[in-house]
Amino acid sequence: MIIGITGTNGAGKGTVVDYLRDHKGFAHFSARTFIVEEIEARGLQANRDTMREVANDVRKNHGPAFVIESLFAKAIARGGNAVIESVRTIGEAEFLKSCGAHIWAVDADRKTRYERITLRGSVTDHISFETFCAQEDRELSGTEKYDMNVAGVMAMADATLLNNGTQEELFAQVEVVLQQVA
Repeated sequence: MIIGITGTNGAGKGTVVDYLRDHKGFAHFSARTFIVEEIEARGLQANRDTMREVANDVRKNHGPAFVIESLFAKAIARGGNAVIESVRTIGEAEFLKSCGAHIWAVDADRKTRYERITLRGSVTDHISFETFCAQEDRELSGTEKYDMNVAGVMAMADATLLNNGTQEELFAQVEVVLQQVA
């Protein structure tokens, strides 16, 4: 089984991935890692804006699903269950669905998600709430095939996990969805 994870920033995509990897034996393939490696190869500074620009450039030049296609190929080569994080464009979602993969969306209240990212403290998370909202708004509904359209991808999801509670509540949702697709 291959699952593509999508969702809003700070919603808990990584927490779902960690659960699938640590408790269910899924291999993890990260679009973020793929893009950061490309940013570093170009000698650029890794921040959210650069990540979006480089990801869009890669998808524009190699196809709207290139990042996810590359990760999917690695997942197939490895064999077994895999989770691909994070599906951001309609083309990526269409590709995964055409290959029989499942897409799960993770979402939570915007203020809660901002609080989570500030605690997470990655290189892309040192921003104000206003910047967080502006970046997210730009990523939710891109109109170019290669641009992020997280809202559109979430609408294509086979399951949506709402993460406004505890991790245990989120993991219980994961278990329910796994039973439905098994």
